[in-house]
Amino acid sequence: MTNKTSHAQNTHVQSTAAENTDTQNIHLVAGATGTVGREVVRELLERGQRVRALTRDASKASFPEGVEAVQGDLREPASLKAALEGATGLHLITFSGAYEPLETGPEILALAREAGVRRVTVLHGGGASPLEDAVRACELDWTVVKPVEFMGNSLEWAESVRADSTVRAPFTDRLSALVHESDIGAVIAVALVEDGHAGQEYVVTGPQALTVVEKVATLAEARGSDIALVELTEEQAAAGMRAEGHDEGLIAWLLDVYKNTPPEGRTVLDTVPRVTGRPARTYADWAREHAPSFR
Repeated sequence: MTNKTSHAQNTHVQSTAAENTDTQNIHLVAGATGTVGREVVRELLERGQRVRALTRDASKASFPEGVEAVQGDLREPASLKAALEGATGLHLITFSGAYEPLETGPEILALAREAGVRRVTVLHGGGASPLEDAVRACELDWTVVKPVEFMGNSLEWAESVRADSTVRAPFTDRLSALVHESDIGAVIAVALVEDGHAGQEYVVTGPQALTVVEKVATLAEARGSDIALVELTEEQAAAGMRAEGHDEGLIAWLLDVYKNTPPEGRTVLDTVPRVTGRPARTYADWAREHAPSFR
């Protein structure tokens, strides 16, 4: 349903901390409640930018002080008109809340151009994407950010580690150059704020390629107690995913990625230090930050 309310009606301001900052750029962040989106918001705030966080229900959203929560839906481009008003930067995601590829890219980007947006970033969601294609074809200064495996994916082990100090996973010797979500957010924020990133595709990795064995050992050290690792067969892993409600297409894709991780997913790149000017965070850093989830 298209949102036709005025900017004053559909914008919920959670803080007045951004008042009197007219000289700052305004960045609209889609997917702001997601794992990466929250990091984009935080990184932009740290860089002194004004941030609008896009959400389908602004009255229920919770963001850091100084963030303006604005209501809109990427599936309904017209609902974004008020949120885009005065914005100079735009961060997009390629999937809707139902994880279905968005096909509204041309309409969204046309509205962004009309509103005066100059830079747009898009988080690559894996595989072909109509919205990403539209970003690459647009006249704005665009940057595509392609992260490899998130360190946060390890949280899927938290319940079993708390229950019986065990991780169960297939292909335990596979390598992954997994990346901290904060580093993904930092690369996106820099691309929105600074010159020199137009037309770039950034593959974002962590500083190490680790096996599942090494990840589990790192988690055990961070939480202060041993974790057993049980290697599942491919069939056992598929059965577990089915029990969690995943469809066969996703199961097949995940198992193939785990079994045949492409070079891009296991090759360490210098994107984070090159773009942000600081070292990439390690998996040990992430494990220490999230140790309580595994105790």
